[in-house]
Amino acid sequence: MQVFIGSKLLSDKLALPSCKPFEIYDNRLRGFTLRVQPTGVRSYYARPGRNYRIAPGKVGVLRPEEAREKCQIVLGNVANGRHSLHGLLGIEGLTLGQFIDETYTPWAIATRPRTANNTLDKLKRLYGSWFREPLSSVTVERIEAMKLRRLNAGISPSTVLREIFTLSGVLSRAVKLGKLAVNPVRWVEKPRIDRRPKVRFLHKEEESRLRAALLARDIEMRNLRVFRNARRQQRQRELLPPLPHFGDHLTPAVLLSINTGMRLGELLALRWESIDFDRKLLTIEGAKAKSRQTRHVFLNEEAMSVLDRWREQPLDMQRVFPMSSGFRTAWYSVLRRAKILRFRWHDLRHHVASSLVQIGVPLNTVRDLLGHASVAMSLRYAHLAPDQRREAVTKLAATRSRASAQHPTWDFDPNKQPVTD
Repeated sequence: MQVFIGSKLLSDKLALPSCKPFEIYDNRLRGFTLRVQPTGVRSYYARPGRNYRIAPGKVGVLRPEEAREKCQIVLGNVANGRHSLHGLLGIEGLTLGQFIDETYTPWAIATRPRTANNTLDKLKRLYGSWFREPLSSVTVERIEAMKLRRLNAGISPSTVLREIFTLSGVLSRAVKLGKLAVNPVRWVEKPRIDRRPKVRFLHKEEESRLRAALLARDIEMRNLRVFRNARRQQRQRELLPPLPHFGDHLTPAVLLSINTGMRLGELLALRWESIDFDRKLLTIEGAKAKSRQTRHVFLNEEAMSVLDRWREQPLDMQRVFPMSSGFRTAWYSVLRRAKILRFRWHDLRHHVASSLVQIGVPLNTVRDLLGHASVAMSLRYAHLAPDQRREAVTKLAATRSRASAQHPTWDFDPNKQPVTD
């Protein structure tokens, strides 16, 4: 059907929905169409070519004249070799790559120093093919297509969701600076993820094996140090520093994590000046915390004992653990020794939270101790406190029993004969 798409057509019965979707083609602008769905949704479309269409908007959001103007822009861009959405939503000539390089990168480095490099690398890896195209070319349809490709490739929904939010941070910044009209991620259907996944933590036997493996490793390293110093003394060479307590950084780092639930990044950035040994208090500054909020961690007896012994060994005078890349090699080596499978360093944090919940600590307290942004992050451990839920159900049954005793007419036993006068 070819008619003029205008206000008169929208109120005509020709544009009313039917049992099947259909399209109306404009008789003045080739490529401008109106698609009517059985649900009553009517959308404008620009068709630059066969099997290629772009939706400028829906009826009720755009007037026919506005939709026609947008369609002309799209058709003109395609005819002149430009991107179809060039100049439609964003600033003409500004590409996604230019905005990231010139505007977003300096802002991210200044305000997100801990994660800026990782974010920029992820943007280049995932969206590098989009960098030469206009900022306005990042549409809902395009993000949806990328999302489906990643999910069909076997990428987990939680990973895909993080990738979308990485792009959303760039687009939100562009909107704030007036470089983009809207952030299309707002209308992208987010992948559904399990908010309470199975949590990996150490069972009592596993924790015992881990502690035993750490102790055996320290003993071996201390004995090796004694042996090497004896050889050096025979050759009249300078002796290596003694190891009175620990073989190296691994044991104190693991034991401190087990007792505080600190993140790996927080451990690596920890300084001696942040530890108050008199008050048994450790302060994680907001700039070094994931949530950007300063957190105070109370130290129990084991944590204090570990730190007291660790500072007696020759150490860096500023950082508690003077490491640059973490404990990966030594960590996985001790896990193999302890015969512990599928366990990451971050799972030590889960182990702390799980242990707290299992001994009856409220979830809000767990949230505060671990520095979660919301209680929703702590809810993944709720299933580890079954006694509290069982107790609640028992109380409910007891309440109903007392109410039934006070009101015998509440007894609905089907085998009981009704009372008649």
